[in-house]
Amino acid sequence: MSFNLSTLDSSIIVFYLIFVILVGLYFGRKHKDAEDYFLAGRSLTWPLIGFSLFASNMSSNSLVGLAGAGYKDGFSVYSYEWMAVVILIVFSIFFLPFYLKNKIFTIPQYLENRFSYPVRAYASIIAIILNVLVDIAATLYAGGLVINLIFPAFSLQFIIVGLAIIAGLYTVSGGLSSVVYTDAIQAVILIIGSSLITIFAYNQIGGWDAVYAITEPSHFEIIKPVSDEALPWPGLFTGVLLIGFYFWGTNQYITQRTLAAKSVRQGQWGSLFAGFLKLSILFIMIFPGAFARVLYPDIENLDMIYPTMLFDLLPTGVLGFVLAGLIAAMMSSLDSGLNSVSTLVTMDFYKKFKPNASPEKLMGIGRIITVCIMIIAIFWAPKIGSFPKLWDYLQQTLAWFSPPVVALFIGGLFFKHTNKQGAYACIMSGLLITILLISNEIFDGNIFNMPHFLYVAGLHFAVSFAMMIIVSSFYQKPSDETINTMVWQPAVYHAETQSLIDLPWYKNYRYQSVLLVFFLMLILFYYG
Repeated sequence: MSFNLSTLDSSIIVFYLIFVILVGLYFGRKHKDAEDYFLAGRSLTWPLIGFSLFASNMSSNSLVGLAGAGYKDGFSVYSYEWMAVVILIVFSIFFLPFYLKNKIFTIPQYLENRFSYPVRAYASIIAIILNVLVDIAATLYAGGLVINLIFPAFSLQFIIVGLAIIAGLYTVSGGLSSVVYTDAIQAVILIIGSSLITIFAYNQIGGWDAVYAITEPSHFEIIKPVSDEALPWPGLFTGVLLIGFYFWGTNQYITQRTLAAKSVRQGQWGSLFAGFLKLSILFIMIFPGAFARVLYPDIENLDMIYPTMLFDLLPTGVLGFVLAGLIAAMMSSLDSGLNSVSTLVTMDFYKKFKPNASPEKLMGIGRIITVCIMIIAIFWAPKIGSFPKLWDYLQQTLAWFSPPVVALFIGGLFFKHTNKQGAYACIMSGLLITILLISNEIFDGNIFNMPHFLYVAGLHFAVSFAMMIIVSSFYQKPSDETINTMVWQPAVYHAETQSLIDLPWYKNYRYQSVLLVFFLMLILFYYG
């Protein structure tokens, strides 16, 4: 198979790369202070928020990883996507209003307001580690695989460096504004490009009968039995829910654009719009993996399925467009990861110890941090290839680190008696488990036999959360002021109900949520 690009395809890709860099430079001239740079002046509307959430999430590592998982494990991988829809609804109802009411710059800042600064610092460090290892480095690796097919003369490491520099150029210059506006464009390209590869693959195999002829019926089931090795159904609640909640509700990488919403309503509408776009993942990103079972029954490297389909199936011109979509997805993830880590380091650490730093100084530090993180990710990205499947790497790493953070946010928002001493206990117990899990992985499971990582994530969360509740009971509860401003109570919901009375139904995010659940249930009913 040839992986050569025509002049037309190459021109489309080059034009796109120049375009996104120019967009970044354009927005880079408009920043007046740190709020402009890190949160786009808190002026984002729902379409920009929704498209940016989708594009940042569905990066090149997702395209590559979902196709590989759809090939090997079947439609069960879609559980990560439909669970995200549920989480986005919960996030819109309970968490986002509190985030915006407190005008926080970073998600961990909520934990400082609720507990103490050390709790904020811990959550921020975990977010930085995961942003670098999971979001930025994995995106560089997946994007590098594709580009390496086109230019085999260049090493994967060389390509990774080039990709990082291109994404870093406009992120350093433009901040969140350039990230969000380019994301909106990239989301459209991504959706169209993914749809095209699905259509071409479907036509190539001649319809679903070809897939059914060589595939067990269970391959097309989203909800798997307990005996399933890849995703047993209890794992949906012990692991997928927790990992998804961390990613969509507490992860600066994703939630930063909701913090920049013009209003609570715009943020809620944008989150639900992202949920609606997520419903399409089964059809435009997992279906191609199933079609590849017919096209490439003997393929060994699952991470090469999606790139191979691009070059094998798409005609000249269309290939360039879809490759631009793949690069668009990669850029969206890279710029979001770089910007979020820059925000976390600058606002959670530098500003804490330099509270009088000028807005210009904060923006300068943010740009320096972006470059430093980019360098770290460049060195880590090639190591990801040692994992059997990219998707396993992404989810397993999240399962190691995220459960204690989720416990802190749930305990902080919904349980008024939790206090900083309980939060410290949650951190210490969670950190100990994380170290044990990583050590066991390093020694190839020789320390102890570990059950499915989704079950481990649930146990990790349960122990961390239990320690927080138990230790909190021995100390004084937080002040009434903290409880009234930081803890969700039924009165908050009732007050919001009154504010929604005069809105037409189609502008009421609660009705939108119900409609979203309806579409989701149709998909689960048909493929469940």
